This record gives sequence, structure tokens and C-alpha cells, in this order.
Amino acid sequence: MNPTSFDTLRLTQFSHGAGCGCKLSPQILGDILATGSPVAPPKELVVGNDTRDDAAVYDLGDGRGMVSTTDFFMPIVDEPFEFGQIAATNAISDIYAMGGTPTMALAVLGWPIDKIPAEVARRVVDGGREACRLAGIPLAGGHSIDNPEPLFGLAVSGLVDLKYLKRNDQARAGSILFLTKPLGIGILTTAGKNGALKPEHQRIAPDTMLQLNDIGSVFGTLSSVSAMTDVTGFGLLGHLLELCEGSGVDAILEYNQIPMLPGVQEYIDMKQIPGGTKRNWNSYGSKVALDSNDLRRHILTDAQTSGGLLVAVDEDVAAQVQELLSKAGLHSQPIGRLVPRDGESDRNPFRIRIV
Repeated sequence: MNPTSFDTLRLTQFSHGAGCGCKLSPQILGDILATGSPVAPPKELVVGNDTRDDAAVYDLGDGRGMVSTTDFFMPIVDEPFEFGQIAATNAISDIYAMGGTPTMALAVLGWPIDKIPAEVARRVVDGGREACRLAGIPLAGGHSIDNPEPLFGLAVSGLVDLKYLKRNDQARAGSILFLTKPLGIGILTTAGKNGALKPEHQRIAPDTMLQLNDIGSVFGTLSSVSAMTDVTGFGLLGHLLELCEGSGVDAILEYNQIPMLPGVQEYIDMKQIPGGTKRNWNSYGSKVALDSNDLRRHILTDAQTSGGLLVAVDEDVAAQVQELLSKAGLHSQPIGRLVPRDGESDRNPFRIRIV
């Protein structure tokens, strides 16, 4: 195949999946990680693989933790610079989701050099560098391989005050839930990949994915925020389930309060559903009190890329968090609440109810 020019290039046509929709399903990932390690982790490892949190955290011994994460995926948009910026923004989000502040990043690049010119890869890396600049950190190096499909992402390091660390297994019953970005990214980008996206909807998903989740560093200073995670490839329900199962609580979501991107319902009606969204429902739908024929499942399990933060906040300070979100131009209405676990799992398999 001849190298593709910038004028005709469509990066999304070189990959079988897009963005965080490429992630393995929660069920398959659970099977892969089930064996575990025969070696006990060091006591300094505050957060490891056991809770499937957004990043690992290592105690530095001075009240601070080193936060470390990596995230990469195949193109979710066609423009190279924008793909790089989105992939980097998505990776940096894991640090914010722990309540931390990013400090440095390394690039992860896979490139089909026989199909797409190196100059296109340079534009992708430039986009990643721009996301790092906006986050106030250097892109300090990285690693690249010749790969059948293009992929890009970052390994990111950060710091967190351990007394304010936000894990996904410390949520308190009675907490109010907030979601900082609207859902529907996977549906709109799938429509774009399939050539079905209307002109007036072209910029909606990219502009949403490019927003840094840096408000997570602010929430990291609030003891009233009991838990936080970012919503990516497992969809809202998948990441909420991780929070519920880790914390021993259930959740009630108010569907009409959940933010959605414009046009999403139209594309659901057109069957523009990502494969990752379907895998999500098959993996954990049995834990949600929602009928399999209920079309709301498509938005609630939609595989997000660079999605928003899901934040659990003590009820008595929810108004303060709303004000912070509003000032930041983010969605500020509660989407639900956490409640005590209702019975044993064999009698009550549902962790999440939708009202």
C-alpha cells in the first residue's frame, strides 16, 4: 500500500476499534487478572491491581504517594494531531481521578510504517505533547514499535497527598454522585467512523474528549469526596460497578439527570452502537436492574474515551461541589446516590438501580 497523504488520510480506517472502545471487556479482563501474583506486593504499594483502580500508588514515605498509570489506544478521530491530544488527555486523566497532580509523561507509539508516513506519526506525538503542555508537564521520552495498526498513548507519573488520595473502593453510603462530562462519546465517534455523523455533530465528541479532567486535583483536596474514578471504556455503569463492589455499597441513578451529548439518541436509533458498548452490557448487565430490551442501556454502557470524572461526595457538602463544577463549566447536577448494600448478593444480584 502506498503511503497515505494528509489530504486523504482517515486514521480511523486503519484500526479495527476506536479509543477506549478497544479495551478488553470487564469479564475478559477479570479472567486475565484472576491468577494474581505469587509474590506479595511491598507494603509501600498503597494501590495496586486488587481494586482495579485508575492508577497505582506507591508510598514515598513523606506523606506523598507516587501515582503511575499507562493508557493507549487506536485512533478515535481521523486528524493526527487531535488523535494524539485526545489519547494523551485520556491517559493523564487517571492521575486526576486519584486526586493527584501529574508530573511527567512518556509516550507509547505503535505505527504501521509501511502504510502511514512517519510524518503523520510526528503529528500524533505533537498532539500528545500539546496535551502535556496544557497539563503543565513534560513529554520526557517514550517507546515506539512497528505495529500493524496505529496506536498512541502515555505512561504518566504524578504525586498525591496520601491523606487525600481518592480510591474507587472508599465510597460512603449516602454519598451524592456527580458526573463531570456528558455520555455518548462512543456512539458519536462510531457514527463518525461509519460516515453517518451529521455536519452539525462533527465537533461535539472531539471537543468533549479534549477537556482535561484537572478539576480532579481540586477534588483531591476535599475530604468530603470519598471516592472518584474516570469514566472510560467500561461505560458509566461499568466504572460505577467497580466503585460499588469495592466499597460495599449499591447505587441509584436518576436517568433523566445524566448528561448526554446532543444527537446521541438519534444515532442510537440508527444502530450506531460501538462494539465495546455491547461487550460491556454482556459483561455486567446482570448486576443492573435494567431489562436487556431497555434502550437506555446503550447510553449507560457506552464506551467512553477521555470521559468525565465520577465523583462520590458527602451529602452535606454537595452544594459546594456543585458550585465548583458550575464555575469550571462542567455538568453540576447530581446523577444519583450511593445506598447501603441491600441484602446478600445471592438474594439481590443488582448493584445499580435506574429510576
